Amino acid sequence: MSETSTRLVPYITAREGEEGELQSALRASFTERGRSRLGYWNETPQDRGTRGELWGRCSQNIGPDRMPLGRPKWRMVHPSRQRETMMKLRCQACVGPAKIGDAHLFLESPQSTPNEPILTAQPPFCVQHAAAAVAQCPHLRNGHVALVVRAAPLYGVIGAPYQWSSDGIRALPADDKPLPFSSPMLPWFLASQLVRAIREYTVVDLHDLADAP
Repeated sequence: MSETSTRLVPYITAREGEEGELQSALRASFTERGRSRLGYWNETPQDRGTRGELWGRCSQNIGPDRMPLGRPKWRMVHPSRQRETMMKLRCQACVGPAKIGDAHLFLESPQSTPNEPILTAQPPFCVQHAAAAVAQCPHLRNGHVALVVRAAPLYGVIGAPYQWSSDGIRALPADDKPLPFSSPMLPWFLASQLVRAIREYTVVDLHDLADAP
């Protein structure tokens, strides 16, 4: 976690100077079973996730303390850092532990439907930075729900669909809707955010957590 004029800048926030890979780096590739999929010309194992999904590349400005440097690009998330914190269930602000006992602390919008699974691309928070995020982040300050989550399995990804055409690789219109790992579109999808399905949780008051010993 870093600060810009005392404002919390989460670890996952993209920074100026961090640039995504060019589309010319993409190509059509094939699985061992001969099925076509999106790939990179110089692909490495780190480019793919646990379900074989291809991840968007983006440079990183990392300081000696292993935290990002540069002016924040508010509302933009760095794909690798979001993937890291969501996969490991680490605090999205400081990369520290986000555990409360055997559970994790998530912040969601109040529009979430009670008693139903919540699809989220927002990694968890530690208690300290959850309180700071609610105080400083506009979309949380205007309303939030704090959840102590006991089960949040991986669900899918957010990103952009691609297809092969006579002119080569072509990007298709994208939205922010999560794509489940079971989707037949996954092989031709470039992931930028990892999504979990929050299933077992308790709604809590952040003040109670902050006051706990």
